Amino acid sequence: MFPMSQLRRFFEHPSTGYLLKFQAVATRRSLNLNFPFKSSVRKMHLENNHKSDSRGALIVLEGLDRCGKTSQSSRLLSFLERLGYLVESWRFPDRNTGVGQMISSYLANESQLDDHAIHLLFSANRWEKRSLMETRLRSGTSLIVDRYSYSGVAFSSAKGLDIEWCKAPEMGLLAPDLVLYLDIPPEKAAERGGYGGERYEQLEFQRKVAHSYQLLHDVSWKTVDACLPVEDVEKQLGEMALDCVTTCQKGKALSQLWPS
Repeated sequence: MFPMSQLRRFFEHPSTGYLLKFQAVATRRSLNLNFPFKSSVRKMHLENNHKSDSRGALIVLEGLDRCGKTSQSSRLLSFLERLGYLVESWRFPDRNTGVGQMISSYLANESQLDDHAIHLLFSANRWEKRSLMETRLRSGTSLIVDRYSYSGVAFSSAKGLDIEWCKAPEMGLLAPDLVLYLDIPPEKAAERGGYGGERYEQLEFQRKVAHSYQLLHDVSWKTVDACLPVEDVEKQLGEMALDCVTTCQKGKALSQLWPS
């Protein structure tokens, strides 16, 4: 279990209070109760009417454990840097933050938490970086992100949590310009080195995660066969990412994830 000092810091964290509000709203909706709740997120206006404003692209890599996201994120970063673009590599969970350290302990099976609680921790970890993410994008830096909100929803709903409840605390985060889904059969992923080292790397559970991912696909998603040779996957991802970066430089507006 976590020391009380860690839990106290979590519940006193501003982003945690924000997420607990979302949890309350999700619960009210599930009970068909209509209470007035004016979310500050709904008041955000990210749409940029000046299409000449250039910005960086938010590109997310998603997929099952051991699908190759981390190595392909690194390759994609190098590819865009060689072309002269400003680009950074990000990864969620970010285990360097206070919330991230609690998540890391959980994933390593060193602590136990209720499924709802760990879901909110994952979401809080993304909210910790939301402001910096927007600043980077508006400054012209593209972000290559290894896992994002889709992972949080897919993994939590695979545990049996309601998918709409899982999405609620993610609403208001920045929507990716491109989601690159590395598609691999769970059985193939299980054959790769290092499989089983963390809590979620179990074959039957990964099958459920794969199904949950299918429910989250939208127009921003591009699917790539992760069973292809590494170089072929890299080439496809590079072409898709370059097209996305070019579009964002022309002034594509930022948007919110899953607007209600």
